[in-house]
Amino acid sequence: MDDHAQAPRPPLRALAERCHFAIGAAVATQPLLNGEPDYCALLAREFNVLVAENMMKWDALSPAPEQYDWTASDALVAFAAKHAQRLRGHTLVWHNQLPAWLRDRSLSRTEALRLLETHIKTVVGRYRGQVWAWDVVNEAIDDSGDYRRTSFWFRHLGPDYIALAFQWAHEADPDALLYYNDYSAEGISPKSDAIYRLVRDLKAQGVPIHGVGWQMHLIEGWRLEDQHLRNAERLRALGLELSITELDVRLTLPPSPAQLDGQAESYRQALSFALDHCRALLTWGFSDRYSWIPSFQPGTGAALPFDEAYAPKPAYHALWQTLAARAGQLHA
Repeated sequence: MDDHAQAPRPPLRALAERCHFAIGAAVATQPLLNGEPDYCALLAREFNVLVAENMMKWDALSPAPEQYDWTASDALVAFAAKHAQRLRGHTLVWHNQLPAWLRDRSLSRTEALRLLETHIKTVVGRYRGQVWAWDVVNEAIDDSGDYRRTSFWFRHLGPDYIALAFQWAHEADPDALLYYNDYSAEGISPKSDAIYRLVRDLKAQGVPIHGVGWQMHLIEGWRLEDQHLRNAERLRALGLELSITELDVRLTLPPSPAQLDGQAESYRQALSFALDHCRALLTWGFSDRYSWIPSFQPGTGAALPFDEAYAPKPAYHALWQTLAARAGQLHA
């Protein structure tokens, strides 16, 4: 044996566990169901928490009234259990990705309440004790800071649906952590102010809400600012925990080496912040091969820590170095 052989470099999850931290990624449906070897191996090796990118959304689970297809979501639950990974459920109530059979119906308030309660309790109940945290309500506040009044659920139920959703999820699994999740809410703005008021009022009413998720779909050049710290502090002062739930940092294509280095610094600063203030950090995917960005933001992409061939990018090394430094500090 070579006396100079180095020990294998630990994966992100091993370093995160030394820091008592959750590092994770969203899981795409097809490579998981197809058992794509490189995808699944990387997913199992690097992360200690997973979240469904699409497979637990209403349209994926319920293609027809009172019918559920659990194939993909069960596969994710089984994968996480096999690899000793926690699972975040995403998402129970959202205005997007509703099945056509629901979206196109004219419902009374009573019918809408019944359908929403049944769905939440069916999904959360099926995975009771297996899902660590749920994104219960997703994106209920619009960019101006008002309720998203065009939402299917707001139109049928008004703002009451938010508190009810949390209550029903809690009844279905009293041990799961329950989150409100939204985008462009990490700084101080009319939107984040409205989210603060929403969750403050929910807490004051005794609604079982435990955390707020910051999606953090970022563009190149993002850096941590005092406003992010102030926002985190006011949310935590309410007794809520915080997680970064959907991190990516998109670049203009094709990216230059300087852009990739700048992206790495964004990831470094986000993780450093999360280690001090958050329960978890999850990226929205982990390989550029399966990123949502190019389809929704044409001309941009390369947003994740691994490239399309699953090679680690500077962003991955920034995450690794940040966790390694923190783990070393904790175990010096």
